[in-house]
Amino acid sequence: MTVVSCLTTEHNPWLVLLAAIVCIVGAWVFFDLIQRARERHGLQKHGWTFLSAVAFGCSAWCTHFIAMLAYKVEAPVSYDPLLTLTSLLVAIAGSAIGINLLLRRIEVGPLLGGAVIGLAVALMHYTGMWAFHVNGIIEWDPYYVVASIVFSLGLAALAIQTFMSGTTPLQQYGAPALLVGSVLLLHFTGMTAMTVTPLASDTATSVGNASDSIAVAIAAAGLLIIATGVTSQLIDSRASRETMQRLEKLAHFDQLTGLPNRANFLESFKRLMGRAEKSHTAIGIVAIDLDNFKTINDLRGHEVGDQALKAIAQNISRLIEDGELIARIGGDEFVATKPFRKRSELESFVRRLEAALIRPLRLDDLEWDSRASLGVSIYPNDARDPERLLIHADLAMYRAKDDPMRSVCYYEPTMDQALRDRRLLAQDLRRSVDRGELDLDYQVQVAVSSSRVCGYEALLRWNHPDRGRIAPSEFIPLSEETGSIVEIGDWVLRTACGEAVRWALPHKVAVNVSSIQMNGVDLCGRVAQILNQTGLPPQRLELEVTETAIIIHKERTLHQLHRLRELGVTIAIDDFGTGYSSLDTLRSFPFDKIKLDRSFMREIEHSPQSIAFLRAVMALGRSLNIPILAEGVESVSQFEILKREDCDEAQGFLLGRPTRTIVDIPRHIGLDPSAAA
Repeated sequence: MTVVSCLTTEHNPWLVLLAAIVCIVGAWVFFDLIQRARERHGLQKHGWTFLSAVAFGCSAWCTHFIAMLAYKVEAPVSYDPLLTLTSLLVAIAGSAIGINLLLRRIEVGPLLGGAVIGLAVALMHYTGMWAFHVNGIIEWDPYYVVASIVFSLGLAALAIQTFMSGTTPLQQYGAPALLVGSVLLLHFTGMTAMTVTPLASDTATSVGNASDSIAVAIAAAGLLIIATGVTSQLIDSRASRETMQRLEKLAHFDQLTGLPNRANFLESFKRLMGRAEKSHTAIGIVAIDLDNFKTINDLRGHEVGDQALKAIAQNISRLIEDGELIARIGGDEFVATKPFRKRSELESFVRRLEAALIRPLRLDDLEWDSRASLGVSIYPNDARDPERLLIHADLAMYRAKDDPMRSVCYYEPTMDQALRDRRLLAQDLRRSVDRGELDLDYQVQVAVSSSRVCGYEALLRWNHPDRGRIAPSEFIPLSEETGSIVEIGDWVLRTACGEAVRWALPHKVAVNVSSIQMNGVDLCGRVAQILNQTGLPPQRLELEVTETAIIIHKERTLHQLHRLRELGVTIAIDDFGTGYSSLDTLRSFPFDKIKLDRSFMREIEHSPQSIAFLRAVMALGRSLNIPILAEGVESVSQFEILKREDCDEAQGFLLGRPTRTIVDIPRHIGLDPSAAA
C-alpha cells in the first residue's frame, strides 16, 4: 500500500502513463529483436544482439527518467550529466551481457540471462538515483531497496524463461508483461524506499512544467530509438520474405525457361492424382526428349543451346490449357501432363505438343529444325506412383527415339522386360573382357589402282555365352553409355597391336576410337604404353576417329590427336560426310586419311548426286594431299566407279568380309591375288 500511495500521490499520473507506454513498447520490440538474434548466426547474430540491448536499455532508461520527472518534490532538482549517461550505458551493456547468456545453448541460460538483465536495470535505476540532486535530505529504506532489486531480477528471469520456452500465445504475451512488471516494480518500489525532506530555500520554485517538457522529450527520444529497432526488424522481415520467395522459386522453377522443375512437377502431379481419384479420371504423362539437341551445344556453344531451350519452352507454354502442366526436368528433357476422360483428349494433347516441338527455330545465324521423341504413360493404368510413371514414359520415349518411323510411343508392359534385358546385357558386357568373350575380326583395305592390300581394319566382336554373337551396333553404344568402352577399347588396342606384330607382311592395322576414349582418358599415354608392350612400330597403327568424337570436346581432342601424331601413329577421319562440319574439321587437323561413309556407296551406281559428292571429296583430298578410302564396296560396278574416279583405297564385302584370320582377297574381280598377305 505504501508503494501504491507513492505512485498515486507523489507522481504525475500522465507522466507515469507515458513511462509505462515507453516500457511496454520497448519490451515488445526487445523480444521481437531477441527472436531475430535466435534465428541468426555469426555477425548477424551479434548485430541483432546489439540492437536488442540498445532497444531495451534505452526503453528502461527512458521509463526510469520519465518516472523520475513525474516524481513530485517541492525543492529544486538537478541531474548529474555524467552519472545520467553512465546509467544509460549500464542499462545497455548489462542487457547485452544478459542477452548473450540467454542465447547460449545451456539449460540455465534463460534464467541466468534474465537475472543479469534485471540486475542491469536495477543498477541503471540506482545509478540514476545517484545522479538525482535535490535541495533537501534524502533517506533510504533498505527493505524497499532490496525488495525492488528482487522484483527486478526475479521477474526479468521469469520473463526470459517464459519467452525462451514458451510456445502458447499466453506465454508469448506473458513474457513482455512480466518484463514490464519487473521494470515498473523496480522503479516505484525503489522510489517508495526514498524519502525527500526539502530544505528552506529562497530559490525553491516549481519545476513541474519544465519536467513535463523534458519527460516528453525523453519519451520521444526513447521511442525514436525503439522505432529504429522496429524499422530494422521490418526491413529484415521484408528481406527475409523476398529471400524466401527467391529460394522458393529456385527450388521449384527452372531458372532458364521459367517452367516448373522436377520437384515442383512431382508435387503438382500428386495433387492431380488426388483430384483424379475423386473425379474418376485418368492422367496422361508425356516424357519429351529433343532429338539431336546436343549438336547445337557442340557446334554453337551452350549460349545458343540455352536460346533454343527457351524458345521451345515458350512454344510449348503457349498451347497449355487449364488443367495441363509442362515442366523441364533437366537438360533437353521436358514432361507434360493432361487429365482426361476420353483417350481422344490425350491423343489431341500429344498432337499439340508434337506440333509445337516440330518446327524450325532461328537462333542467331543458325536455323535448326527441332525434333522430339515423346513417350506416354497413363495413370492409373500403367502405375500409381509418379516416379514409376515417369520411368514408364521414359521407356516409351526411348522406344520412339529408336524408331525413325515415329516420334510418339505409348508405354507397354513389355518395355519393362526390355529395360531389364538391357541392364543385364550391360552387366555382362562389363565382364566380357575378363571372361574372354571378345574377339577381333579383320577386314582388308585395298589400293584401288593396284589392287594391293594396304592394311586391315580391326572390328570388335562379342560372343555372348547365352545369346551368341551380338551385333556391334547393339553393344558398342551400350558400352559407351555405361563407360565400359574404356576397358574394352584398351583390350582392342592391345589385341590388335599384338596380333599385327605377328603378321607375315607389315601392313597397317586400323582401330576405331570412341569419343569416350578421346575425352575421358589419357589416350596418348595408353597408346604409347601398348605400342611399347607389343613391339608394334607406331607407323603401322592407324586410329580412326569420327567427327562426332572431335566436335564434342574439340580443343582437348585435337590436342590428343597432335600428341598421337608425334608418336608416329596415323590418324584417319571416319564416316566422313555424315558429321556436322566436315570442312572445318579437315581445316583444324591434317588427317592422314579420309574414310568416306558407306552410305554414299549404296547410291553411287544410280545417283548422280553421290558421284558428284565422290568427285568433290576426291578433289578436296587431292588439294589437301589426303588419301580417300571408300567404305561399303559390295559390287564390281561400285569398284569400277571408284577406279574411274581415281579413289585411293576401298573396303567392303566385295574385297573381303571381316574374318578372324588374314586370308587372300577374292580373285573374281580381277585383283592381283599375290597382293594378299
